Amino acid sequence: MKQTVQSKIIILLSALLILCLVSCGESKTDFWEDAIYTEDTTLGTGEKTITVTVVAEEKTVVFTINTDKMTLGDALVEHQLVEGEQGDYGLYIKSVNGMRADYEKDGCYWSIAIGEESAMTGADGIEIQNGGVYTLACVKG
Repeated sequence: MKQTVQSKIIILLSALLILCLVSCGESKTDFWEDAIYTEDTTLGTGEKTITVTVVAEEKTVVFTINTDKMTLGDALVEHQLVEGEQGDYGLYIKSVNGMRADYEKDGCYWSIAIGEESAMTGADGIEIQNGGVYTLACVKG
């Protein structure tokens, strides 16, 4: 009888442990499930037209943005494509197109490229030119 009670307790504890691991271990399997836009999109009106490619998990969406803003950060914020906070190098982007990169949690961050070159400042420090081409890529590491 004593062994039967112990067996039931072990089975019950094992079941609770498995339930805990399953529920606590749930995570998003698709980074893009929070994305606002999942297809190439044109946004805004203005004198300048820029192209912004968003890259995350081997998927891309290209934004054609028409704007009168002076900086990339202002143009992206104008169309609610980014969220972030001010850091030592300007606007530190934490979310792009609704997708959040959390360096503290998963080691990912948003990288900015101007043409083929990595940006050396935040998005609000990048003066845009008509026809400019930019990339926002979610990078791990």
